[in-house]
Amino acid sequence: MSKNLFDIYFDFGSSKIRAAAFDKRNTKKNYFTENSCLSNLKINQIDFSKSSEIIEKTILEIEKKTGEYVDEVNLMIDSPDVLPISLSLSKKLEGSKLKKEEIQYIIQDAKQQIIRSYPDNNIIHIIVTNYKVNNVNYESIPLNIDCQNLSMDIVFICFPKKLIKDLEELFYKFNVTINQFYFSSYVKCLNYKEQMANFEKIVFIDIGHVKTSIILWTKENFNFLKMIPVGSHHITKDIAKILNVDLNKSEEAKLNFDKESNFLIDNNLSLDLIKKVIFARIEEILELSIEFVKLNQVSNGLGQLKLILMGEGSKILDNKFKEEISFNIDLDLLEESTLDICESGLKLNKGFNKQEVVIIPKKQKKKGFFVRLFHFFK
Repeated sequence: MSKNLFDIYFDFGSSKIRAAAFDKRNTKKNYFTENSCLSNLKINQIDFSKSSEIIEKTILEIEKKTGEYVDEVNLMIDSPDVLPISLSLSKKLEGSKLKKEEIQYIIQDAKQQIIRSYPDNNIIHIIVTNYKVNNVNYESIPLNIDCQNLSMDIVFICFPKKLIKDLEELFYKFNVTINQFYFSSYVKCLNYKEQMANFEKIVFIDIGHVKTSIILWTKENFNFLKMIPVGSHHITKDIAKILNVDLNKSEEAKLNFDKESNFLIDNNLSLDLIKKVIFARIEEILELSIEFVKLNQVSNGLGQLKLILMGEGSKILDNKFKEEISFNIDLDLLEESTLDICESGLKLNKGFNKQEVVIIPKKQKKKGFFVRLFHFFK
């Protein structure tokens, strides 16, 4: 275990690499930094050769702020290659009292099925979304009740093994090991939804560079995760095609359309046309998000539904443009800071999430899969 005084969290995004250091003695004492890395993204994958210098720069900045060497980090990833897998398993118990060992058995069985069926992926998060005991649904574990039949709905969030290996090798170049991996969109939503307890259903729409994550929370419980291959880069390509300009000029137009800038005038670009392109894509993403919600919420309808637009790709907008987006469901744009994002990883690691099975870092080989599962049963 590291003897350093700070816990380090990196957020490896498609357009920015962020990092924060939290004092282990007082987490309110922290340091953070961020660096642009938009040029390190190829069509649908990270260019690790270009990421290297950005990672090194970020590590050096954190070391300078904390006054100690960085030897291990917790890494949050926003990757278009993330793979969410839903699985339902059941077991007959013939009237015996439901115990945590039965829950553990089903989770372990499900985990092994995922490992066998998806050998090229690593499991990053395991989330139990529903328990069904004697055909009655429960959001939390109903222990010590008479049980004839037990079934569980489980979501596995996975990353490609190659991505994990490449990232480990990338950080190892700077003598840094990765303690734990997290899926950034999920971890951020887990943190932010605590601030929105008044809403029965919350849909977080995290717009990235080449993908959008759609995550539904119902009554503070994770419900589902969907990915669509549409992101802010598609808006850039749309503008380039419609205005007949190159991608660099299109990106500049996208980033400057709502600012006091002479860029559009100097390049003879239509503000109205750019706005129409941007809003059309955003509306498409919102419509797809709602379709996923409808498919997964056949009952209860869309009452009390709150939509939260977030992610670097959403920053081209502003809350003042909400009225110009043709959509009839309450929508807000979430302002995120580097500290907010990295703190989400810290809170998941240090806190308690009743739905998630805690996965032990690989380096702790002497401990079994369920050693820390007691957190799951508090």
